[in-house]
Amino acid sequence: MNEKIDALMEKMCALEKEILRELQKKELEFFYEVRQGRVRFTEEARARHRRLVKRFASYIRDSRFMIILTTPVIWACFIPIALLDLCMVVYQAICFPVYGIPKVKRSDYIKLDRRHLAYLNWAEKFNCEYCGYANGVLACATEIAARTEQYWCPIKHALRMKSMHSRYRHFFEYGDAEHYRQQIETVRRSFEDVAKSEEPEAAAPAIT
Repeated sequence: MNEKIDALMEKMCALEKEILRELQKKELEFFYEVRQGRVRFTEEARARHRRLVKRFASYIRDSRFMIILTTPVIWACFIPIALLDLCMVVYQAICFPVYGIPKVKRSDYIKLDRRHLAYLNWAEKFNCEYCGYANGVLACATEIAARTEQYWCPIKHALRMKSMHSRYRHFFEYGDAEHYRQQIETVRRSFEDVAKSEEPEAAAPAIT
């Protein structure tokens, strides 16, 4: 393994956790808190949000015609996304126990919480929840595929990639035949960091 790349990936993971901690500070700034998986705004914040809601008629009137015209195309994508969601659930339920791969928690990726925002009208909430679901499913599927790749073919690419998934740093260098043959079974089962990354972060300060 390339130790420098591994060190850089570790720094990247640490930065991602730092970003999450900074995002948690926004709870205080915008007067809400997340408690037991539920979002709670202060009464003052909810009242201010309700004053800013845009009525559906105005929402449609202010939208460009081509945007309205393409809306059915966006929503038609729901069918393949939902099928992908179902396939990934069934796939990892059947295969991952056989391979000894820890299952990906679907709830870690699919977050449907924007409907709690009182400044959104019903159409905006509907669209926002769809976006959250679609992107959550794709992110979850990427992680499932990444863990599968680590088991079946944990070899880095020689060609430059635009981005790397979460398991890529565990892969063998391209062309490193000796280490591949010697350590393939070890790498296939190297998921200790998954359990560590799933440990709960410290809770943000409660709103007073």
